[in-house]
Amino acid sequence: MSQPPPSHPPAPMRLAEAFALTEAVIKSHSRTFHFATALLPRQERQAIHALYAFCRATDDLVDSQCASLDDLERWRAQVALEPEEQPNPLLLAWGVVRRTYGVDRRYEQALIDGVAMDLAYCQYPSWEDLRLYCYRVASTVGLLAIPIIGLAPGATFEQAAPFAIELGIALQLTNILRDIGEDARRGRLYLPQEDLVRFGLQREDILNGVLDARFVALMQFEIARARDLYRRALPGIRLLHPRARPAVGAAALLYAAILDEIERIGYQVHTRRAHTSTWRKIRLLPAILMQIQRLPPVETALPSEFTTSF
Repeated sequence: MSQPPPSHPPAPMRLAEAFALTEAVIKSHSRTFHFATALLPRQERQAIHALYAFCRATDDLVDSQCASLDDLERWRAQVALEPEEQPNPLLLAWGVVRRTYGVDRRYEQALIDGVAMDLAYCQYPSWEDLRLYCYRVASTVGLLAIPIIGLAPGATFEQAAPFAIELGIALQLTNILRDIGEDARRGRLYLPQEDLVRFGLQREDILNGVLDARFVALMQFEIARARDLYRRALPGIRLLHPRARPAVGAAALLYAAILDEIERIGYQVHTRRAHTSTWRKIRLLPAILMQIQRLPPVETALPSEFTTSF
């Protein structure tokens, strides 16, 4: 019986080109995360860029390419290929990172499941329903990143995971608030129905760009919720390796600053895109790094108010 031909590692030149492409993806799509990841050591920075590019490409299947569920399942199968078999350069870089750092592929699959939720889109009835979506499309990214950026001596994944989950939900909720106008133009609204009812609004009001006292109150409520999520998540940064803390802290707090920008533009998210300029990021960075350095120690037990039961 003939043996299959031996597999060979990807050629160094092809691998270098793949990682260069991941760098271009994050630079093009997220100036905030590109800015923050510059604080990571080179090897971890390159690996995190590969993770970002994988997540971006997965998300774009639905947002930009209008993929079907069958397309997404084909993508899932392609993601599963080993680097030696991988024709897609972004997935090649990610496959090498996944293998090098021993990433738990359950979270990779959960992220794809989250993107699949967009294919069967309907407005989420409750915050808990939206929270599950945010976990799948955003918290999973943090859980995938933990083995890459590393943990503090003595810290465990189980201790750090709940904080990563809360941070991911905070980041995704920030995205949702920033992108209300863009999503409305596509006929989508991610804010929970129960929150609209609380403030006397209907789905059609948001899709039609209503900006009145009810909408402002709704936005203030959601911004307060997002800020509380950031507040709960930030102490977990102390569980990360010291070399990773500045980058993760900067990413979190610079993204949280988008909430300030939403307030600054008077909640006009239907017609304006809130963003933090490069110069403002530079001005904010010293205070952010000081804040991260002064974070208090974290209790080793899991905080009771967090949940990992997704």
